[in-house]
Amino acid sequence: MNTTVSRSDDVPAPAPALTPIAVAPGDGIGPEIMAATLRILEAAGARIEPRPVEVGQEVYLRGVSSGVAPDAWEELRRTGVLLKGPITTPQGGGYKSVNVTLRKALGLYANVRPARAYAPFVATHHPQMDLVIVRENEEDLYAGIEHRQTDEVYQCLKLVTRQGCERVIRYAFEYARAHGRRKVTAMSKDNIMKLTDGLFHRVFDEVAREYPELATDHLIIDIGAARLGARPENFDVIVTLNLYGDILSDIASEVAGSVGLGGSANIGETVALFEAVHGSAPDIAGQDKANPSGLLNAAALMLTHIGQGDVAARVQNAWLRTLEDGIHTGDIAGEHTTRRVGTQAFADAVIARLGQLPERLPAVQGEAASRIQVQLSDRPRAEKVLVGTDVFLEWTDADRQPDVLGERLQRAEGENWRLDMISNRGVKVWPQGLPETNRSDHWRCRFLWRGEGVPTHADVLALLTRVAEEGLDFVKTEHLYTFDSQAGYTAGQGQ
Repeated sequence: MNTTVSRSDDVPAPAPALTPIAVAPGDGIGPEIMAATLRILEAAGARIEPRPVEVGQEVYLRGVSSGVAPDAWEELRRTGVLLKGPITTPQGGGYKSVNVTLRKALGLYANVRPARAYAPFVATHHPQMDLVIVRENEEDLYAGIEHRQTDEVYQCLKLVTRQGCERVIRYAFEYARAHGRRKVTAMSKDNIMKLTDGLFHRVFDEVAREYPELATDHLIIDIGAARLGARPENFDVIVTLNLYGDILSDIASEVAGSVGLGGSANIGETVALFEAVHGSAPDIAGQDKANPSGLLNAAALMLTHIGQGDVAARVQNAWLRTLEDGIHTGDIAGEHTTRRVGTQAFADAVIARLGQLPERLPAVQGEAASRIQVQLSDRPRAEKVLVGTDVFLEWTDADRQPDVLGERLQRAEGENWRLDMISNRGVKVWPQGLPETNRSDHWRCRFLWRGEGVPTHADVLALLTRVAEEGLDFVKTEHLYTFDSQAGYTAGQGQ
């Protein structure tokens, strides 16, 4: 009997499936650095299918205030991955930041920015620097809720949630564990903002207990930023709130050698966005001068995210070898530069070195996919009890004398409310204020409930009616609550 044996090597292997990714070239230098980056990825064998989406200046100018074309949203949800060039937001009111819009709308809660030195090929005073900043990405002052409350005073609300703190902190610890990092440092300003930043610090301490193998510490943001600038090699993973993280990331990139080299990942539960740290640099757009390295490093983060860490390592090692060989764009050119090149020639140099390893800089090892999922802890809701209200006034009468205002407000107390204190810009000015304290036209007047039981909204409205009858202009109120018998508000600052 003749038996036919089919040989597996006679059958061509199926082509690997391509991962679709949304691609937004961006504005200014965006299209040229995106073209260079995609050429390198293709040459390196990236298994991706780029799908263009419209995001940026042209969309703004068509009357879309978010800068994101309506049909782009479905593509972003479908692919779950966006590689984005830098965006130019038009001048003038009414235009929203594309980055802020995408981060909030798509739930991109963690911004991950590695910052590494490439000495001696890129000039830096800190050749051992190799850290990662994990920044909360949706909350804090970037909620963008602002009001002009009086002629003199403007307000920006800082909103911080327990879920937002825990999510980004857990991500930072999981990132450190997955990438072989040794230490996680939190930075906040909880010595001043005891509730908002205090929450962040408290949640950090709670989560840290679940990762005993990792060293941890907490720094007040001002000294933390100073130490980052002076001794960045002492940091490993830094986790912080939105505004602080934005500032620290740029400090770290600049200290490492150049903001133009930094890539950034914005991570959500179902969608991730990858971009260069730098802006659109319209002054050099179209001149073949821009350094594509920031976007290329962002693309490497993207490749690892989608499970192509082997290609990411191939790309980054070729890029490192290009730096070592002294082939540099103008922004990083220096004493180790052997050939100064433009955008596309730099891409050509990286492509020519695919498959090579750096000789002096540490080579990048291919990593497994780093899609980190975090699970928030369960906790019961606290018992909330109304105990008072802060009434904010605009008032300039009587040469802004607090005693005069206090007397009028005491007449509005009624039977069950008591005026506890008046502050101006957070400093207590009544009772027993100091005459040297500068006073604006914006006054916080704290009333505490002294009646039976718990005040109702009707009791608050009755108080406000009496305040208005005194001829006083209230511009807002903030109710004062206890949560599980703990005050959910700060005391007035002062002597």
